[in-house]
Amino acid sequence: MRTSIISTVMLCTAAAALVACDPTDTAGSKPSKPTAAPSTSTPATPSSSASEAAGEKKAVSKFVGMGLQTAQDKAQSEGFRVLTSHDALGRSRAQAFDRNWKVCSQSVEAGTKVATTTMLDFGAVKTDESCPAKDNQEPAKASGTMPNFKGKSVKAARGALPSSVSIDVTDASGTDRIVFMESNWQVCAQSPAAGAKLTGQPVEFKAVKFGEACS
Repeated sequence: MRTSIISTVMLCTAAAALVACDPTDTAGSKPSKPTAAPSTSTPATPSSSASEAAGEKKAVSKFVGMGLQTAQDKAQSEGFRVLTSHDALGRSRAQAFDRNWKVCSQSVEAGTKVATTTMLDFGAVKTDESCPAKDNQEPAKASGTMPNFKGKSVKAARGALPSSVSIDVTDASGTDRIVFMESNWQVCAQSPAAGAKLTGQPVEFKAVKFGEACS
């Protein structure tokens, strides 16, 4: 029995020595840090979209006299993509079908160099209408006093007043027509009068269609 125990101890000692001397044992060693491969990439060049975002400068073309749709298409092809339009007669009509409108004025004069991110605003009238001598802006928002709305469209007048104001519109011709499509009707008389203090009181307009005379 004693001989067997001694043999077992010697075998275990020899096995431990072999493991300790084994050159393939990597227990406890730190992994080697990988070496980064040299970069072969080249600096990126700005893309065309980046140039547009930065606002590349270009000369603005002459758009006056063009159909509104054609003017918008041309402006976009030249890099100007921030476009808007308004009723040059100041009647607050929406340009729902651009092909039915023509350009009378442009917010940036032709030949002027501006960033392509600049908004271009076209003043327009319908193709069968004459351009006004001067672009008619819609009335400014009322601020405490009643503006003078005579000659302005009922729609523009309504838009200039606070949305909470009660407004009554009647036909000034005396024929009791329904005032439909308020952008086609012009104010002939108003109450309160221009300059009166606005205290939340109801507003009354008497109106006729554009092209008709106020009675």
